[in-house]
Amino acid sequence: MPQKMLQFVNVDREMPEKRKADERAQDFHEIYQEFIEAKAEQQAARCSQCGVPYCQSGCPLHNNIPDWLKLTAEGRLREAWEVSQATNTFPEICGRICPQDRLCEGNCVIEQSGHGTVTIGAVEKYITDTAWEEGWVAPIAPPVEREQSVGIIGAGPGGLAAADMLRRKGFQVTVYDRYDRAGGLMIYGIPGFKLEKDVVMRRNEQLEKSGVTFKLGVNVGEDISFDEIRSAHDAVLIATGVYKLRQVGGPGAGSDGIVQALDYLTASNKNGFGDSVPAFEDGTLNANGKKVVVIGGGDTAMDCVRTAIRQGASSVKCLYRRDRANMPGSQREVANAEEEGVVFEWLSAPKAFSGSKQVERVKVARMRLGAPDASGRQSPEEIPGAEVELDADLVIQALGFEPEDLPKLWGVDGLEVTRWGTIKADFRTKQTALPGVYAVGDIVRGASLVVWAIRDGREAAEAIEAELLGNKAAKVAAE
Repeated sequence: MPQKMLQFVNVDREMPEKRKADERAQDFHEIYQEFIEAKAEQQAARCSQCGVPYCQSGCPLHNNIPDWLKLTAEGRLREAWEVSQATNTFPEICGRICPQDRLCEGNCVIEQSGHGTVTIGAVEKYITDTAWEEGWVAPIAPPVEREQSVGIIGAGPGGLAAADMLRRKGFQVTVYDRYDRAGGLMIYGIPGFKLEKDVVMRRNEQLEKSGVTFKLGVNVGEDISFDEIRSAHDAVLIATGVYKLRQVGGPGAGSDGIVQALDYLTASNKNGFGDSVPAFEDGTLNANGKKVVVIGGGDTAMDCVRTAIRQGASSVKCLYRRDRANMPGSQREVANAEEEGVVFEWLSAPKAFSGSKQVERVKVARMRLGAPDASGRQSPEEIPGAEVELDADLVIQALGFEPEDLPKLWGVDGLEVTRWGTIKADFRTKQTALPGVYAVGDIVRGASLVVWAIRDGREAAEAIEAELLGNKAAKVAAE
């Protein structure tokens, strides 16, 4: 067989075709087309198959990327999918929304040598989308059914990854979530142009057909107590994520027309499902025809500005207090937003808000980068006298998320938290201070990436399995 790999010298890096900006700004469909088989094979063949795969090291899940790239290049797609899904519960989701430029692709050896990284994320998405089309993805059929049950609070990526792994081992799994659909931020926080909702919903359906029980629209601490959940299960996993939103300050910060990013994105996604959303219908959480200002520089801010474009905003500006190079969000997302008409106001921070009945203007302080702070990043500082005013009918705060006070909300004694309010859990086992209670994802890490939540969920499932089977073995031995 002729050499299939190491084609990076002869073949240029290519992403799947991206829809034109003026076309994609009219809808919420994903902006990248799918690879065709020949193109996926060609791009996978660019992998150098290096002895120390830094792409694998740069992936939180340590996916065996070189192997499934080689299998794809050789046309062995089912084997490629089997290798890919062995370490990643949701590869088609990670292929779409992971910041590959900061993770696997950012560590690609041929990128460092100037040849352009392998398009790892696009190939990963192609492999698993093909698996779904071909019917290779089937409901889980565990080899043995176990009597022990696990209750999972939170149907986001961490909770769903754990549910998948635990069902594969035969445990009975019940997932509780406050929303009416499973998926967490993958359903209501991330817009369809990055992650179309049927991609998440088919995973939910697979888990249901696999025997996972979903109890949706259930608020722990209101509809059911934490103690009730503990008493109903042999182990409990907390995977709630972080939903408390940071607030902007300054005069006029409480004015009408200043909204939170998650409220805004949730309303948009619910509307996309065809749900009745009064706050969207009356214009409160709808950017149509409005001058929109988004405050923040992370991926949530990028989701907001690009959503506003699609809703028909008359203008969209994004304020970020640092410069482009220091922006926490994906540079690829910034470029996509600029193509679609978003204007970025770098080194800018809101100082005050004004208007008669609701917000009409934002006073903006111009910033400069000063001395590095404790993290090593240059601290933004205001330039005296350098202020401008921007017109705004809708201001969206995208300043990040913080953990809710779960011990207080749930009335739980002994659930220890850190000084940041995140739950204390063992780094390896995910065990909390409460016996039989585990915690994963953002509620432990703070706001982070979907891929890290998936890793945490998988590791927690392994620890729960070891604990429950160990306990059962101990009981049998005692009898």
